[in-house]
Amino acid sequence: MIPISGLSSLTGLNLVDATRDSQLDAIRNSAQHKRAIEYFKENIKDVETVEQLVDDPDLYGFVMRAFDLEDQIFGKAMIKKVLQSNIEESDALVNRLTDTRFREMYNEMGFQQDGVGNLNTILNSWQNRMVDRYVERQYLNSADDQNTTVGTALEFRNKASDISSVYEILADSELTQFFQTALGLPSSLSGLDIDKQAAIIESKFDLETLDDPEVVENLIRKYLAISDALSGTAAANNGALQMLTATSNSAAASIISITMNIDRVGYSASKLYL
Repeated sequence: MIPISGLSSLTGLNLVDATRDSQLDAIRNSAQHKRAIEYFKENIKDVETVEQLVDDPDLYGFVMRAFDLEDQIFGKAMIKKVLQSNIEESDALVNRLTDTRFREMYNEMGFQQDGVGNLNTILNSWQNRMVDRYVERQYLNSADDQNTTVGTALEFRNKASDISSVYEILADSELTQFFQTALGLPSSLSGLDIDKQAAIIESKFDLETLDDPEVVENLIRKYLAISDALSGTAAANNGALQMLTATSNSAAASIISITMNIDRVGYSASKLYL
């Protein structure tokens, strides 16, 4: 991934956006990920049960990474129970877990009752969608590893159109942090009753406007600017920005223009929570 360390978060985001397609291609074609993708497409079609998936470490690891659950890979027993759940039962494990990543994996994998039977794994369209998800996740994680503020902004952009309830935000620690910062709310808000947190966020922002890409991008830029102001991050040029300038004058011009606009915005710590 093109380095963004040392840049302001807004400049870093624009650099990541300007090189997105080339970075996704690079991930697909890197030796490590190319092997993982080829193995997945060759073998997933034979998987019909949860047991078969979990018993193949390469397929299992690929799926877990595709849903950003690499930190849960060693919890095989729990993952089995999640994927074997009956989502129609209110006390099913998949319904009791607050982490939305598990439900997302459950729905996308599509195993049938008790985790036996699957019609998705033989479909090329589903396989391609899973590969795209895997590649996208590597791209997002790479950005987050270099600049967590940029990573959080990308995560929000990726999920924004699917947010239908403030409780979905509060169930996701990263989205919660994003909205608290962008809306000028203190992190101590998380100590309140969840219904009170929901009411405060709803009073500050209309979730229905997340269907508007312009609203989403404006909120992202506000989040980036406030985050950098609070952390004292300063804009700086490095080899990555010079590389982009050499390869894409129009993209670089966009980055420079936006950076200058943000630099003119003054933030006072005493005014952030008004």
